[in-house]
Amino acid sequence: MSNLASVNHLPSEGKPPTLVFCLMGPTASGKTALACELIQHFPFEIISIDSAMIYRGMDIGTAKPDATTLAAAPHHLIDIIDPPESYSAARCCEDVIACCRAVVRRGKIPFLVGGTMMYFRALQQGLSQLPEADESMRIALLQRAEHEGWDFMHQWLTTLDPISAARIHPHDTQRIQRALEVCQLTGKPLSALTAGDRPSGGEFNYINLLITPEDRGWLHDRIALRFKAMLAEGLIDESQQLIRQWSLTASHPAMRCVGYRQVFEYLQGEYDRAALVDRGIAATRQLAKRQLTWLRHWQDGHRVIAENSMNFREIVVFIQQMLDNQD
Repeated sequence: MSNLASVNHLPSEGKPPTLVFCLMGPTASGKTALACELIQHFPFEIISIDSAMIYRGMDIGTAKPDATTLAAAPHHLIDIIDPPESYSAARCCEDVIACCRAVVRRGKIPFLVGGTMMYFRALQQGLSQLPEADESMRIALLQRAEHEGWDFMHQWLTTLDPISAARIHPHDTQRIQRALEVCQLTGKPLSALTAGDRPSGGEFNYINLLITPEDRGWLHDRIALRFKAMLAEGLIDESQQLIRQWSLTASHPAMRCVGYRQVFEYLQGEYDRAALVDRGIAATRQLAKRQLTWLRHWQDGHRVIAENSMNFREIVVFIQQMLDNQD
């Protein structure tokens, strides 16, 4: 059982919570570039909140910052596990909180940047006591999904846990699998187990910057250009090398990341190069849509228009106000 009580303790009596700034936004919205600019103005250290950048060797398809960018703007929590390994929201909370504490000890301000909204939610709103991932159960569910299809799996979840099924998009295979896994392991619906989630509170005060596009077409164009650029930069070769090196299959979480999943299917001969481009772009747009849904319902945050050329100045003013108010 995951237990975050040890990492979410209250601050010393009389000491205000430490400010932690969070930059959230959909894929391809310019978060990394914006974060790298902001650290030139504030004593930030960037902590990545990204469920794909955690993997070593998965560089092109995750849009991981290159060596030059990382030299100028180091990122914590990228390249921390190998592709065959799994990662969880519970481990993310533990890793992020440890990073935040270390950053604060160095006299800097933690700056959380990414698009994995589930991780942000777990950090800020608490994490239920859910069972650890069960490898044999996961494999069994994935085998059934391969045989029956993910539409069937989502419908099955609807019968077991209609509340979770309504919250999870039918194409979000990883969350469908996890919700079914929890049902099978505990005999209880995921929604019932997470109903008691409470904000972690305590030592950190999370200040959220929510970057979203005003024009969805603007984001769609950026997604298409970026995926085509990834292919030109060698995404297929990178994927082939990873598959060979680690004997990866479709059941590994790393190969279920958007982009890599479509390349894996292409390498299996499921469709041609033109279809790969179309499917990769479509899958990335679906990911962005899910991320924007999270952001639309996020109650606490300063919203910024992604395509507005004045957003940098606006964010600088906002951050400075937050820092001034803390003094």
